[in-house]
Amino acid sequence: FDPKLQLMAIGTKSGAIKVYGAPGVEFTGLHKDTTAVTQIHFLPGQGRLLSLLDDNTIHLWELVAGTPRDVGGVKREDDYRCGKSLGPVESLQEHPQQSGKILIGYSRGLVVLWDLSARHAEQLFLGKQQLESLVWERSGNLFVSSHNDGGYSVWAVTNGNTYNHQPVSSTIPYGPFPCKAINKILWRTTQTGSPVLLYSGGMPRASYGDRHCLTIQQDKDHVTLDFTSRVIDFFTVHKYDDPSALVVLLEEELVVIDLQTPGWPTLPTPYLAPLHSSAITCSFHISSVPPKLWERLVNAGRAQQGRQHSWPICGGKNLAPQPKQQELLLTGHEDGTVRFWDASGVALTPLYKLSTANVFHTDCDPSDDPQDPSDDPDMQQEEEWPPFRKVGCFDPYSDDPRLGIQKISLCKYSNKLVVAGTAGQVIVLGLSDERSDHLVDVSVVDLLQDREGFTWKGHDRLEPRLKPAPFPPGFQPLVLVQCLPPASVTAVALHAEWNLISFGTSHGFGLFDYHRRNAVCTLHPNDSLAMEGPLSRVKSLKKSLRQSFRRIRKSRVSGKKRTITTPTSKVQEANAALAEQEDVAPVQRRIEPRSADDSLSGVVRCLCFADTFLRDGTHHGPTLWAGTNSGSVYAYALEVPGVGSGRVCERGGAGESSVCVEAVLGKEIQLMHRAPVVSISVLDGRGKPLPDPYEASQDLAIAPDMTNAHSVLIASEEQLKVFSLPKVSAKTKFKLTAHEGCRVRKVALVVFGSTAQEDYSEHTLVCLTNLGDMHLFNIPALRPQVRYDCIRKEDISGIASCVFTKNGQGEENTPNQALKVTTRQSRAGWVRLKAHLTQIKQKIFYTCPTGIQSCR
Repeated sequence: FDPKLQLMAIGTKSGAIKVYGAPGVEFTGLHKDTTAVTQIHFLPGQGRLLSLLDDNTIHLWELVAGTPRDVGGVKREDDYRCGKSLGPVESLQEHPQQSGKILIGYSRGLVVLWDLSARHAEQLFLGKQQLESLVWERSGNLFVSSHNDGGYSVWAVTNGNTYNHQPVSSTIPYGPFPCKAINKILWRTTQTGSPVLLYSGGMPRASYGDRHCLTIQQDKDHVTLDFTSRVIDFFTVHKYDDPSALVVLLEEELVVIDLQTPGWPTLPTPYLAPLHSSAITCSFHISSVPPKLWERLVNAGRAQQGRQHSWPICGGKNLAPQPKQQELLLTGHEDGTVRFWDASGVALTPLYKLSTANVFHTDCDPSDDPQDPSDDPDMQQEEEWPPFRKVGCFDPYSDDPRLGIQKISLCKYSNKLVVAGTAGQVIVLGLSDERSDHLVDVSVVDLLQDREGFTWKGHDRLEPRLKPAPFPPGFQPLVLVQCLPPASVTAVALHAEWNLISFGTSHGFGLFDYHRRNAVCTLHPNDSLAMEGPLSRVKSLKKSLRQSFRRIRKSRVSGKKRTITTPTSKVQEANAALAEQEDVAPVQRRIEPRSADDSLSGVVRCLCFADTFLRDGTHHGPTLWAGTNSGSVYAYALEVPGVGSGRVCERGGAGESSVCVEAVLGKEIQLMHRAPVVSISVLDGRGKPLPDPYEASQDLAIAPDMTNAHSVLIASEEQLKVFSLPKVSAKTKFKLTAHEGCRVRKVALVVFGSTAQEDYSEHTLVCLTNLGDMHLFNIPALRPQVRYDCIRKEDISGIASCVFTKNGQGEENTPNQALKVTTRQSRAGWVRLKAHLTQIKQKIFYTCPTGIQSCR
């Protein structure tokens, strides 16, 4: 840390130097070799710093035009080597008042005050314990040494005393039993006269040897900060006296302590916040966030943090222009939390955290048993030693893994949020600016409808709270839908304009009206679907496809027979058939159809709401589409009150009634190779995706074309296919697996704008494969446009977690990093934009993998 420039530097194991100042001020420099950075030292006030690498080289860096530059490296000369009797040099500390004097601390305990100008030892301090670190008191009259026995000593520097055998004081703060070493110690003076002592380690070996701790002491105030990952380094932000903040670099996060406020609270970090504080289980991105929603989320986040001082590291000025639009990234975590991040710029900034644990009774709840000893007031008043205080938000362990968030959906216009979890829980939440104590409505939906012969052998459902619970400002739960069996939710869809949510598991999918608290229908994907009701005359697409292929084969065979006049044998006929297949598709690979008996065939992979034509070509209305792991697609025609006709159902007493939502099965599609369905999108008459709920009705987007025929784009792991509506006949397809040998993992319909003509844009299908490459296709023709290598194919987690935005960005959350890839297009006199990518910019907005030192 440079107190004059107010800048902080961090070195990583991959050879990167990262410099941080005020929020938004960030610089990155890379050494030529990916060698770990072991030490960094600022040259105060010069905008320069020195880095020492693991390969024993020293590099000088300077900030030039806003970018760190390596101006040269040299091999380190060990000037202070010594014999085996003293051990290696552990610490070098320059005298705070006299730059020509240096404290040299040797491992065996000897400390030498060395005069550089006279080149001789001015004083010797003979310690008896192995030395770990040294620090000067600001006046230069004292210094403090820490040792491997868990103690520290205060030494007086006096003239005329060449040999000093006894320190002023020696203390083992957590003795008398054996303690671990104090790795680093700081002594900071204050205007009040009472110094602040900070040191890491020193814990009793037998009881707390595995704790990662840092202690702060000032007079009688004493706290032991208890972290969940290893302490790498720490420093104080100060100007001469009175340190204002303590900055602690941990293996998994950066923690800043406010030393000016009583109780020494933690300050929220505007950068380097641990994205993986709890394991990330899903993510969801929102572009063009409305200003009102953004303001309410920011206010909810500030209410969680309470009154805080400003960020203490304030060097530099952020010269980046303000983003044209606000972007949100929502991450779901294993501990049942959803975290909201500002993804508008390069860095991710935490805005607000939502916890779903208080909707349920969990194992970490206080016991209601009057005999529980933990509720005894006398037990609670007993003072703990050391005075531990849990600090930091990195917590790799979940109190209950059933709380894990699997799917998220947010409507930015209605402020409705849906989160679904590992134990079949689906929670609908609304945004509120006030605190509320209320009971959450619970609806149980049995996806198997009490099927005989089935026994659930997995985890139990989470027990909902039966009493009102407190909910802070922000998103508050309105209704809890509990799926039975309580399997993990694999897909979820929200249509806030119709007040409907749909959810799917490995046992089926359901439709729920959260406004009327009414379950509309449930379906198990392995059931044979009978065509009933007003759509009974519609022919099954599976049967029609099979008949179509038979007609094609017959026509090809008959045409071939006309060219071959005298077939002499069955062998010749077979050879002719093979030759015909080669002429039709010479580059296609043979794809074996998947077994229909796969145990995961019932997993619902995707759900989609759409206002389109399903009954006939003249009447459009709400529909629900569901795709499964076995290549099946189910389409339902919905009757939604206010949108279409709906029937009246009796609810409650005294003749009270309301209109209910109905769902009628309209179509069933079975893909030939039974490949899992990755995505379903309905295209309007212009071949463009339908707008989101409320966008068209509130003039926030161009209304869809309802005069021409619609189509549905179905992406499976092996191919992309467009069907016409309402007949559901195949229009065009692209066999990605057969042509490229890869499988589809993520699909999105993205708007690419022209940099030459601001008012021109096109929708393009973006596809990420299991090989980490990205393919772009125009729609609805599905013509290949361009291909790029995007993610390493070995990064399976990154590929699986990738989320595309609507504006041509991709985000992946991996154990190693979160990467934001921005794609842009240019238009150079083209009559029609062909979605050609001219560049891919990589902007790393989060750098904290298994440890901050090993990030890149």
